[in-house]
Amino acid sequence: MAQYLIGDLQGCNEPLQRLLHKIDFSASRDTLYVLGDLVNRGPDSLGVLRSLHGLGDAAQCLLGNHDLNLLGIRHGLRKPHRSDTVQQVLDAPDGEALLDWLRHRRMAMHEHGWLMVHAGVLPQWSTAQTVALAAEVECVLRGPDLAGFLKGMYGNTPNRWQDSLDGADRLRVIVNALTRMRFCTADGAMEFATTGGSQTALPGYLPWFEVPGRKTAATPVAFGHWSTLGADHAAAGTAGLLHNTLPLDTGCVWGGCLMAARLGSAPGQFEPISVQCPEAQQPG
Repeated sequence: MAQYLIGDLQGCNEPLQRLLHKIDFSASRDTLYVLGDLVNRGPDSLGVLRSLHGLGDAAQCLLGNHDLNLLGIRHGLRKPHRSDTVQQVLDAPDGEALLDWLRHRRMAMHEHGWLMVHAGVLPQWSTAQTVALAAEVECVLRGPDLAGFLKGMYGNTPNRWQDSLDGADRLRVIVNALTRMRFCTADGAMEFATTGGSQTALPGYLPWFEVPGRKTAATPVAFGHWSTLGADHAAAGTAGLLHNTLPLDTGCVWGGCLMAARLGSAPGQFEPISVQCPEAQQPG
């Protein structure tokens, strides 16, 4: 009985199948925790969704920004970008069932001593608060006004958390932190334009996991979303944590590797297992 963390798949089903074969994954015995961005940019988003859906409760998946974008496209709130590769899901005979399954995925989890998110955690949030705020978003995702929530989800403001936030502003900040954030200020103001490595922060900003006094500092945090960071960390060949976090987007869709972290007996312990990926990003 083993538990595995895995980062962004982004429509790369063939590497996923090779990785599952390499770890001898059994849905009756093991659990896979996928940290969001299941779809888009890679060649087989439909295959990824069918594969994970078919694993039942053995695949516990988070939602990433690309997954939410797919829901936005489905509801006519976003136009597909020229690099998007999700039309196959929208056209599939089982597409609606898969999208309904997708909207019921989690935004954050705290399992086996690990906090799991797609992108990041604001420094003011504790582990318990992060999971509670994620549940607020999960509730509206599963509710009757999904289109209304998605319509109000987009935007960069407010760019920081306040307990007094309510309505669409409150949900937008939660979504942006959990699915888009890389950098923020020491007091939690988020910046979304910078996508390079951890050394590319604008003046006054730093990687969210480096903020002094971060309330989740004592909890190991696994996250995806940041391929330049995750690929560099994997290439360093270290099995250690980065400020008690584990970046697991190792750039599969860009020709990097796809890595699973087999969880150890204590929180923060893991064994990395990876397969190499051909570059799957579509032109444009």
